[in-house]
Amino acid sequence: MTAPLSETDGAELRDVGDGVYAYLQRDGSWGWSNAGLVTSRGDAMLVDTLYDLNLTRRMLDTMRRRTPDAANIETVVNTHANGDHCWGNQLVGGAEIVASRRAADEMRDLSPALMKTLVRASRLAVGAGAGARWAANLLARLGVTRATSFADAARFVVEKFGVFDFEGIELCPPTTTFDGALTVTVGDKAVHLIEVGPAHTRGDAIVHVPADRIVFSGDILFVGSHPVVWEGPVENWIGACDRILALDVDTIVPGHGPVTDKAGVSRVKEYWVYLLAETRDRFEAGMSADEAARDIALGGFSGWLDAERVAVNVDTIYRDLSGDRSKRDPLQALARMALLLEEREGRAKR
Repeated sequence: MTAPLSETDGAELRDVGDGVYAYLQRDGSWGWSNAGLVTSRGDAMLVDTLYDLNLTRRMLDTMRRRTPDAANIETVVNTHANGDHCWGNQLVGGAEIVASRRAADEMRDLSPALMKTLVRASRLAVGAGAGARWAANLLARLGVTRATSFADAARFVVEKFGVFDFEGIELCPPTTTFDGALTVTVGDKAVHLIEVGPAHTRGDAIVHVPADRIVFSGDILFVGSHPVVWEGPVENWIGACDRILALDVDTIVPGHGPVTDKAGVSRVKEYWVYLLAETRDRFEAGMSADEAARDIALGGFSGWLDAERVAVNVDTIYRDLSGDRSKRDPLQALARMALLLEEREGRAKR
């Protein structure tokens, strides 16, 4: 393999196989997703785009400098609906965009314009300081309950998402969808798209390149950071890990974090098995989801980034255990994580 091509912001394009590349961003934390390129005989397929146009444009320029095949991207696969894996689609004009049917449906749930507005409003709230919380509490007493969630989440939103530029993004949904599985051809390579959701999101899919013994896992794998289960159930995520472990592969490119192998998959599976058991015990003991999230010891996972995601993970498991099928309020989920992070940071300073 050739040496990785470093970028000024810590991103790199790494050769992981015979004409297969992984584009890796920073530490894989919030919004810093990975992507991939599969090439063969002058053809190319892109696995995911990035969170904003600047990042996606830089990635495409890097790929084109590395291989002329990247100038001929005929297919884009979006592994799931989160914006950090599909909001750069418009920069690959003319390509066939492929995703699972459920992922395509879910892409309509959150628009880039709404995310831009949320970050802008959060900046204003943070600038207002304590006054924003006072105003939000007043609105809450009048029945505007989401106002408190917004005040709690604002600083978190700015810190995690304020670095991205959501200006000018046009949502470009898939032109081809599938259920279950689909095989596409890149040059003389067969590439298998395998739906494994609902897990992280409603329509997660992995991308298997059997000739090169490589899998692009999308956000079924977070390496070095806590995963987050927006949809679930967690049992499906464990099953998705088993699907990857059953494949004849050596190299696995996660949705976030460094390139790994089957040991990395097993570690994510261990995380979910542990968290599911610990959460179920507290559910049966009558704890609230927030109490459980604060009570669960992270043990061997304590060194992973983004531990605040445990708040959402525990809440999702509680919803499954109680049979709650109501639509989750994303603002409340952000507020839950923000408050847990604030609490843990406060304890660390004492």
